[in-house]
Amino acid sequence: MRGTIEDGGGGASEPSPRPFVVRPMEERDLAQAAEVEKDAFPTLFPPTPFRRELQNRRTLYLVLARVDDASGPDNRLPPFPNADGRRRGGAFGRFMDGARQAVWRSRNPSWRPGEQLVAGFLGMWRVADEAHVVSIGARTEYRGLGLGELLLIAAMRRALRTKAALATLEVRVSNRPARNLYEKYGFTERGVRKGYYSDNREDALIMTVELEGYAPNLRRLTAMHEKRWGRSEIEW
Repeated sequence: MRGTIEDGGGGASEPSPRPFVVRPMEERDLAQAAEVEKDAFPTLFPPTPFRRELQNRRTLYLVLARVDDASGPDNRLPPFPNADGRRRGGAFGRFMDGARQAVWRSRNPSWRPGEQLVAGFLGMWRVADEAHVVSIGARTEYRGLGLGELLLIAAMRRALRTKAALATLEVRVSNRPARNLYEKYGFTERGVRKGYYSDNREDALIMTVELEGYAPNLRRLTAMHEKRWGRSEIEW
């Protein structure tokens, strides 16, 4: 699988609402999903055919969308351009505002005010009784905010709901943050795919977790995540 999961920061002692929703990818998300993939996996070729994947009954793609268009009360979240409606005074201040907006727009060209911003996505295949996570990606500015873990939680819920016997994924040998997260969710190493990643021929570790009796563990981990980061909505 591909992954850019990182962790960091802190969270409130009690769950609080966050302006995010995890939901199935839709046609309206295709352009933004492509942007996220390009940001997260700049060496990936060919790109994922998201439109075609939406028609595949064995494939599920989820997006993690930001549902507000302002910075909101959580100051850990990156602000939108001029989210507070204020501009700096003076020529230099106006220049800096314009430069910041130009950089933001260059990284998020498909987003428009009033729309949900797609901050990340996850892809999962169903093969026989196996749920295979094939990719997790997030925009650069949204890493380290617990969002990759939220996508993983949603994927594991889906795997349980569809009565998969096990979940599996591949991860770069060098991606220790991702490996630590997967181990936290019960994944164990089951093998190696030599030269799996085409950009540098790095090996991939195969990691799996049996899902029989897994639900209580997932509930516990979900509660831990919500206590640290806040509660986001997960839709199907």
